[in-house]
Amino acid sequence: MGAGRSLALDGMTAAAETTPPPYPDAPSTHWLSTRPRLIVASAFMLFLELALIRWTGSNIVHLSYFTNFVLLGSFLGIGLGFLRVGRTTRQPYYSPITLAVLVLVILFFPVTVDRQTEGVLYWTSLGTSGPPPWLILPVIFVAAAIVLMGPAELVGRCFPELDRLEAYRYDLVGSLTGIALFTALSFLSAPPVVWGTIAASAYLVLLWPRTAWGRLALAVPALVVVGALAVETLTAGALWSPYYKVTYKRLDYAGVPVMDIQVNGIPHQQAVPARNRLEWERQYALPYERAAAQKLDDVLIVGAGSGTDVAIALAKGAKRVDAVEIDPKLRELGGTYHPDRPYADPRVTTVVTDGRAFLERTSGKYDLILFALPDSLTLVSGASSLRLESYLFTQQAMEAARDRLKPGGTFSMYNYYRESWLVDRLAATMQAAFGHKPCVDIVSETGQQAVITAGLSARTQSCGAEWAGATALTPPPTGDDRPFLYLKDRTIPQIYLITLGLILLVSVFAVRAVAGPYTRMRPYADLFLLGVAFLLLETRSVTGFALLFGTTWVVNAIVFAGVLVAVLAAVEVTRRFRTPPVPVMYGVLLGGLVLAWLVPNSWLLGLPLPLRAVVAVVVAFLPIFAANVVFAKRFADSSDGTTAFGANLLGAMVGGCLEYLALVIGYQALLVVAGLLYLGAFALLPRSARAA
Repeated sequence: MGAGRSLALDGMTAAAETTPPPYPDAPSTHWLSTRPRLIVASAFMLFLELALIRWTGSNIVHLSYFTNFVLLGSFLGIGLGFLRVGRTTRQPYYSPITLAVLVLVILFFPVTVDRQTEGVLYWTSLGTSGPPPWLILPVIFVAAAIVLMGPAELVGRCFPELDRLEAYRYDLVGSLTGIALFTALSFLSAPPVVWGTIAASAYLVLLWPRTAWGRLALAVPALVVVGALAVETLTAGALWSPYYKVTYKRLDYAGVPVMDIQVNGIPHQQAVPARNRLEWERQYALPYERAAAQKLDDVLIVGAGSGTDVAIALAKGAKRVDAVEIDPKLRELGGTYHPDRPYADPRVTTVVTDGRAFLERTSGKYDLILFALPDSLTLVSGASSLRLESYLFTQQAMEAARDRLKPGGTFSMYNYYRESWLVDRLAATMQAAFGHKPCVDIVSETGQQAVITAGLSARTQSCGAEWAGATALTPPPTGDDRPFLYLKDRTIPQIYLITLGLILLVSVFAVRAVAGPYTRMRPYADLFLLGVAFLLLETRSVTGFALLFGTTWVVNAIVFAGVLVAVLAAVEVTRRFRTPPVPVMYGVLLGGLVLAWLVPNSWLLGLPLPLRAVVAVVVAFLPIFAANVVFAKRFADSSDGTTAFGANLLGAMVGGCLEYLALVIGYQALLVVAGLLYLGAFALLPRSARAA
């Protein structure tokens, strides 16, 4: 995210040096001097991008399966905003106006799951209420681009007033500030009205309207955004975790107290007394029946949620329970409202973290390890991006669970899998990890409600009926390199191909309209390939850190900040020291890619955590650092910075779309694709740049 935008900013850095101040009719002074204004504008740009991604996804369920959809729109808007610098003297009031319209559209026409609809999962959900994806997704993509275009234009206007590397340096400081601010608000569980207030304040500071029209163009949309988000924030039962918009209702079912919880408009879980849950649904009792040892000194529950599974473990006689839940708000709701109060029991220890990360770090041993419906979203055929539980269902994850079992211990999981092939895939994965067939209990054919259980050995499990085993039609087990559980075939679903093709088509026309004929971009074909390659490299780094340290929001924030720090380091080195020629830096870059290929994540997972962190940072950020040095030096040599940037923007857009190649080839192979692209960029490097 941050790194992709840094490519765009590098391009404008180069363009700015040769572009005179482009707005003679605009006010000659701003109440903020250039450097603090640049920091504020850059921080606002990144903060607004993160807020849009987070908020739109919480109200439009389709975006749960196109997690980079708003990101691609934001990136396009940022690029177009920079390209507008020097072509207009008007203030970008279109940005707050579009933001207000977008907020109203989403709040009036949200897309949520229709709980009454049953059926086989495809595209997004069991059934949705609200506009269809072909209508609402283009609206969001275009609106995100227009909204982000405004702050980007304000950032770009600061560049001509400073030395290019100094301007870029302050931009990176602002970007890091934006990440830090949004991370702090996530930690504090701040609601959207806070995000909207910050956005309105930033618009006021940066636009500083001096005319009646300007004040009206800013005041009305600012009031609309803050007011609309305030109404949403005050909605009864709405909480904001770092991952979800959590809504809950406390109900009474024939005298049984129940708390019904939804996340991002999707039915998620219910907090029900253990006694009633065991009576209503047999799947909750089966893991204990299939454990031949019938011994429960130590139990680990991954996906503890609001606490029902913890309460059941205690009711079954567990002496100690480690309850792992990634979402702090779900844990908080369970601690406050669950009828059995399981989290208050002294036998229970709760850990708020990623389940796979806990398995890799803990030294504890357990009689029972239970994956209790760890499903961050409604299942989708062809989910492309990482989900919170993606690394929980790989063969390596189940091997990690196996290694945490005591002699005679049992591992079990249950869920509403909805597809028979999905049950067989998980059973086959468990068989590969444990070395023998697991127990498979189909509790209900409707929705494929199933329990899959494996003992440490075949003798430590007590199956009701033997699983028939995998067939020729059973998909192979998923692995850490391709953790796409819900993708049956090694392919990119047609819906993604069509949507990404439309995104690229829109981007091509948008860049052409702003930057002019594409013939001007021919000398910068290498910069196009640099943009493609860097986005793939960033994707590989983000997913790698998610596996090594957890798919938590904290890890993601640290990784994106780390990318910006690496870019800032490259800028500072370029500013202060004589760096090697571009061909030499290409050699360092390709060497870094080879190193990343030779150091697999499976080896890193075996290292102690502190050493793992050091090695992972070196391996991941060496090629990122080298790529940014190459990029900065190449742009410094370009004769037409704006055109060069246009070529790079197209490359970045293609790179953001090509990350879906991981569905077919896996994340590790993205390093090979990036390496080939960098070799192509070097082959297209002009002779003058090689000699400089």
